[in-house]
Amino acid sequence: MTKRTLSKYAGFTLVELLVVIAIIGILVGLLLPAVQAAREAARRMQCGNNIRQLALAVHNFESTNRCLPPARLTPRPGDSAQYTCGKTQPTWFVHIMPYIEMNNQANQWNVFAGWETHPQLLRETASSIFYCPSKRAGLAIGTSSVGGSSPGRLPCGCPIPGGAGAVSVTGALGDYAANHGDMSPGSVGAPTDFYYGGNGTGPLISSRPVCNGQNVTGWTDKIRFASIADGTSHTLLVGEKHLAIEWLGRFPEDGPIYDGDSLPSSSRVTGPGQPLGKGPHDTVSTYYSFGSWHPGVTTFAMADGSVRTVTVAMDTIFLGQLANRSNSEYIPVPEE
Repeated sequence: MTKRTLSKYAGFTLVELLVVIAIIGILVGLLLPAVQAAREAARRMQCGNNIRQLALAVHNFESTNRCLPPARLTPRPGDSAQYTCGKTQPTWFVHIMPYIEMNNQANQWNVFAGWETHPQLLRETASSIFYCPSKRAGLAIGTSSVGGSSPGRLPCGCPIPGGAGAVSVTGALGDYAANHGDMSPGSVGAPTDFYYGGNGTGPLISSRPVCNGQNVTGWTDKIRFASIADGTSHTLLVGEKHLAIEWLGRFPEDGPIYDGDSLPSSSRVTGPGQPLGKGPHDTVSTYYSFGSWHPGVTTFAMADGSVRTVTVAMDTIFLGQLANRSNSEYIPVPEE
């Protein structure tokens, strides 16, 4: 009789089971945002560490070579033949390789030869610190259009895919960019436009190649940390690229980071006309803009090596002052 009575109440009723399931569902719903927030905080911290390592590599390059690496090498229209060779040499990412434990790859690159002339495997190799974990899980490969000539070029001087004389070349992508400065030199199709050699106002700019005939032997327009008139703690050095989701892997918005023929592949500008991107669904901001997929903020390294996180709503005049290395504006950087 006792056994029969106990067995009558040994299990759950259907109502009790449904109540337990509902409670578990509510608890999971309450915990999920906290888990996602914790994961994003970890990704944001990793992103900041990546940018710090890039800034440290730039500092080590400057200490060794007594100048900052060029963002890329590109001629300026109207200059003498001494500065009008080259155009597709690899970007600053290759110059800093010896300082980010990529010596084997650095030894295979020729920084004075076209990036597209190097072996495919070399072009498609990258460091994990080139990637923001909020954007990509790891190595990503894209295709660039190299060697096009006018009229087959975009206003930035980038070749149009399929333009006259252009060829497709694959290479590793990345999520960070050099601060090329602000837009004050102009972008009107004149030799003074910001994307030509020597015209950038940031610390890492397009520099003009030094030529021996058609061979590149070095570069001019060299900048040192000591020549940053505004002070290294008041000048942006490296930041996150703005990339909309639909731009991932698409040229020229998301071109290979070693491609010196296309400025947006490795560099960004900011200031009036170029606000920070507002996240992965922002297609209004351009491929010249800095920006991130971290909610509401973008991470930068200043020229002194410190890492700052700023709101994406920051005033563009203020951003331009931070981007320009020599505009006599000594301003603190507010953090988010």
